[in-house]
Amino acid sequence: MAVLEVVTFPHPVLKQKCEPVTRFDGELHQFLDDMAATMNDADGIGLAANQVGVAQRIFLMDVPTNRGSGDKDVKTTGRIEVINPQITGQRGELKYEEGCLSFPGMSEFIMRAAEIDLEYQDRTGKACKLTAKGLVAVCIQHELDHLNGITFIDRLSPFKRKIALREYLRQNRDVIDDQAMREKLKARRAQQNVG
Repeated sequence: MAVLEVVTFPHPVLKQKCEPVTRFDGELHQFLDDMAATMNDADGIGLAANQVGVAQRIFLMDVPTNRGSGDKDVKTTGRIEVINPQITGQRGELKYEEGCLSFPGMSEFIMRAAEIDLEYQDRTGKACKLTAKGLVAVCIQHELDHLNGITFIDRLSPFKRKIALREYLRQNRDVIDDQAMREKLKARRAQQNVG
């Protein structure tokens, strides 16, 4: 398993709508394993494929379902691999403070459905269903937004989004500048190889 690079805002893949998965093969299984290693390395509870630069409808999650007195007491959902997801039902509302691996150091309160019904496929292509509440439902909605090219800051009011983005860009200027420089060099190399 390899740890993949998590892209950060404003990388363009984060605003891209992801394509459905059509091949359920060894390459997909390796990618899922690499995503899991990446999510664990980043100490995340969810990770969408486009957060590692792959615009496919895939996300993983391993969400705490309770908080114990010590780290070893925390129970989780266990790793759930979600491919080609679709929410088929929503009930209630829940305001939850969300963070995102693609927005390091940033968190905001976002309104989500409190309970959802989800249909998806597993790594073999088998159809699955899941009903989720609370943080598990929030995580699913957050990651599914990623697959639709929506980030959690897009859920904020325009005024609050402007303030949050200004602070995020101020705090992460060096990382963003490095990422932009890498993208420019990559584009320049590709252009040179074509000509």
